[in-house]
Amino acid sequence: MTTTDRVMLITGASRGIGAATAVVAALKGWDLVLTYRDRAAEAAAVVSICESAGRRALAVQADVASEPDVLTVFDTVDAQFGRLDSLVNNAGVLGLKARLEDFTVQRIQQTLAVNVTGSFLCAREAVKRMSTAHGGIGGSIVNVSSAASRLGSANEFVDYAASKGAIDSMTIGLANEVARDGIRVNAVRPGLIQTEIHANSGQPDRVERLAVNVPMGRGGTAKEVAEAILWLASDESSYVTGTFVDVTGGR
Repeated sequence: MTTTDRVMLITGASRGIGAATAVVAALKGWDLVLTYRDRAAEAAAVVSICESAGRRALAVQADVASEPDVLTVFDTVDAQFGRLDSLVNNAGVLGLKARLEDFTVQRIQQTLAVNVTGSFLCAREAVKRMSTAHGGIGGSIVNVSSAASRLGSANEFVDYAASKGAIDSMTIGLANEVARDGIRVNAVRPGLIQTEIHANSGQPDRVERLAVNVPMGRGGTAKEVAEAILWLASDESSYVTGTFVDVTGGR
């Protein structure tokens, strides 16, 4: 499936699932706006790959937990492309492995601000542009949740799991809210995926160590998640909304 002149916004796209989604989207014909918080060089490299596929792409520095930053991102979309067809709410943070009794309030607040508030702010602005009730032509929102939302991540990341549980609830509620306004809202729930997020949590060997618990016996790749995201964003899933696709190897 190829797309012509459609625009996708992907948050947190300088690495991992976000970067893989950008590359797959470009190959499928999407023009792209990518956000990053700190990794300008990595974001620029992703933009270059997307452009080499013949698509327009640009990166915007933003903290999705900041409303002014989010507004700047969407103003950029308006100015540079004049339309938005899909939002991928991918930006997220994960703290160091810890039990809940050792969490600081700063950790809890940051996790919820980025993973939950950021996704709400971006979804709000996307709806304003895509909804037929606001003069738009419809579109799709794909939220990147996690298998942690149903597994709980005990002894590791209960705060992260809870934030993704909130994203699951938002996915269902928003899907029902805007279904008749031409917007589909779905989510992917990745499992053990080979990205840098595990090393950043202090467990660089986490995927390999826990792969024994996966029925397929291995961790997944960011590209495998990206392919699911692109299917949900595309017209190939035109009768799918309020739905979750688990990319977990059966876990």
